[in-house]
Amino acid sequence: MNEDGGASLIKRIYCVFLKRQYGCLADTKIGGLKRRLASAVINGAAILPGFLVLAALVSPIAQADAPLDLKPIEAAQWNTSHAAHLASRAGFGATVDELSVLAAMTPTAAVNVFVDGPPKSQAYDNESQFSDSFHHSGVFDEGLDPFPASRPATTMLAKKQGHALGVEVKAGGNRPLQPVVNKFFYWLRASRLETDRVAYWWANRMLASKHPLEEKAALFWHGHFASNEDKVRDYRKMLKQLQLFQSAGLGDFRQLLIGVAQDPAMLVFLDAGVNTKDSPNENFAREIMELFTMGVGEYGEEDVREAARSFTGWSVRGLDFYVDTQNHDEGNKRFLGEVGNFDGVQIIDRILAQDITSEFLASKLYRYFVRDELSSEGAVQLGQLLRDKRLNVGEFLRALFMSKDFYQSQGAHIKSPVELVISTYKKMGFNQVPGVPDFNVVTGALGQRLMRPPTVAGWSQGRSWITPSLLFERGNFVLDVMFPDIGFIPPDRFPPFVREVAKVQSRLREGMSVSAATRPTAMLEGNQMGGEMAQSNALADRDEAFNTRLGSMRGWQMALERVKPINRDPARVDLVAEVVAAQLTTPEQIVSYYQNKFFSVNLPASVQQGLAKFLVDELGTNDIFAAQSYLEEPLRKLLHQMLSRPEYQLG
Repeated sequence: MNEDGGASLIKRIYCVFLKRQYGCLADTKIGGLKRRLASAVINGAAILPGFLVLAALVSPIAQADAPLDLKPIEAAQWNTSHAAHLASRAGFGATVDELSVLAAMTPTAAVNVFVDGPPKSQAYDNESQFSDSFHHSGVFDEGLDPFPASRPATTMLAKKQGHALGVEVKAGGNRPLQPVVNKFFYWLRASRLETDRVAYWWANRMLASKHPLEEKAALFWHGHFASNEDKVRDYRKMLKQLQLFQSAGLGDFRQLLIGVAQDPAMLVFLDAGVNTKDSPNENFAREIMELFTMGVGEYGEEDVREAARSFTGWSVRGLDFYVDTQNHDEGNKRFLGEVGNFDGVQIIDRILAQDITSEFLASKLYRYFVRDELSSEGAVQLGQLLRDKRLNVGEFLRALFMSKDFYQSQGAHIKSPVELVISTYKKMGFNQVPGVPDFNVVTGALGQRLMRPPTVAGWSQGRSWITPSLLFERGNFVLDVMFPDIGFIPPDRFPPFVREVAKVQSRLREGMSVSAATRPTAMLEGNQMGGEMAQSNALADRDEAFNTRLGSMRGWQMALERVKPINRDPARVDLVAEVVAAQLTTPEQIVSYYQNKFFSVNLPASVQQGLAKFLVDELGTNDIFAAQSYLEEPLRKLLHQMLSRPEYQLG
């Protein structure tokens, strides 16, 4: 980068962070900033925090209402860089060998590989230890569904009918409701742990699939049609929704939208069970327009109320959708200017008939697969393109991936946490997701834990993925891959939030009464045991109907007994073998090799020189062959340094 480039970067930083308050700086106003900071940017100095540099790199100053160049890229323009860009956006990156195959194709053939995928029988790498079908642990028992809304609701139900969750209330003796309470907590824990296994299974699909766009699209829909296991509380429903995204995510959007509207996880998540003609619930009706199809301000409150009436009676029985005709409103509704006895599907069709729907959806797909910046004219273009493709998502993406505009967006996309982790494993040549570090913990720390979107609006995407602390956590992820944590404790065997419950178990094994053992630690440590306390505990043990903390402990014990453990093999890395195979003989060659293998944005020459010097300092020599016997650890340190840089966060 030259001095003018440094000044341009400074201007872009100001546009990104100060535009709302002051507008972008005019060229004549860079002045002292240019003199003080331009050379620092050129030299790769650490004056600007990494996240500011990253934001500037990813945020070019766009022209207002600039149209998109959607004409197909020409075959003569196709090269390895374009192939890498396609693999990064339409999948999770590619290995060096995969890139060479893609680069040898025509643009049309390469795009078709991602959109169409191989035959199902060839969809996964034979070397991967992944299975196409999720292997259930067998944790679900008859009687658990429908699952009560809370523990109090469970015990009230048990008192009323003498049983709940497939468990009878004890006919006599102490704590007659305890088996029911234990079962309640068991399912909460088991479903949570099994959901984490589903997330691992999905991560392995992302890594091993030869049709990665299917999984990339499913990840998009998981954030678009967001449901959270914490509210659904049934991993089976979450898995079924995911499988809908995987199977229908590249097809007809109408069929996908109807499938989601009738999906058990979504029905539970948006309270469809309480949507009756006597008391319509507006949650789903509002979200289907505001978040899923049209956007804010494109409908009125009357439309929400009337749509809610149309969805009344839509409910779920087990894992199946059904319409409770007794609770469905058969009256006429006025919706988006039309009047009729509309049902839910007819409401969906009227939503899809609006031009704003295709513009809203196409724009969101564009921002996910291409770049955040999009002019209003570009949104109109994309909406028309989606309508031309009859709302077929796969055909829309095929046209997008063929467009010149798509290949002008290299380095303009911040990788989501899941993209970052899976693409890193992909480029490292792994054939399965390591058990150490834990995939769910890592992506959760970075802000995107699968099966647990933060709200019904999903994840914010884009620059929200990058803050100073999150950028630091991204570096920690690479560190844990290169140097596995020797203090690692499998979170599916000892979840971090059950320490107090584990103390209950320890006290019971020491011979404490249930009431004493289940008192909060602070209360136990602040009281003298014995005397009146012991007597009151004995009375409680005799008279209480159930003990919640005991139920929580037993729930964890029962869940851990039945849920299959996640494979905890650490990442297997052999960087020396790779360097030898590539015949790299100097530190500069190694840095260049890693840049070509992992980065979409080139590192400044000064940064590359600094990294080569870092490797020399770690080795004590620049003779790679002479240092081969102890080369592995310095190479891991180098790769950690490189993959922690802001430039690596861009795809």
